[in-house]
Amino acid sequence: QVQLVESGGGLVQAGGSLRLSCAASGRTFSSPPMGWFRQAPGKERELVGAVSRSGGSTYYRDSVKGRFTISRDNAKNTVYLQMNSLKPEDTAVYYCAADRSSQRRSGVKLSDYDSWGQGTQVTVSS
Repeated sequence: QVQLVESGGGLVQAGGSLRLSCAASGRTFSSPPMGWFRQAPGKERELVGAVSRSGGSTYYRDSVKGRFTISRDNAKNTVYLQMNSLKPEDTAVYYCAADRSSQRRSGVKLSDYDSWGQGTQVTVSS
């Protein structure tokens, strides 16, 4: 298992930016693909995006394409989520997660991930 700790959340006005960080320890960090999820009140947790082991391949849900960027620094055991042009509908608790398999580019389902951080709140005001 990988231990994950998110940081960087906060309150921002619509159109603003935030960068979330996820520090990892435990299982060799360079092994698993990583994902960022979010969960708004009353809604299911959804995949925001994911990054491959090397960082060379990324996946984004349609609603964040062109606004969010996922990257990773394996030397620092950290994955990032840069969020630009934020909208009120981006308000949620954001979680990073480690893919249970290192044999695929990145998982796209909740069940593909087996290690989770505690989450960080992002609130976008209109």
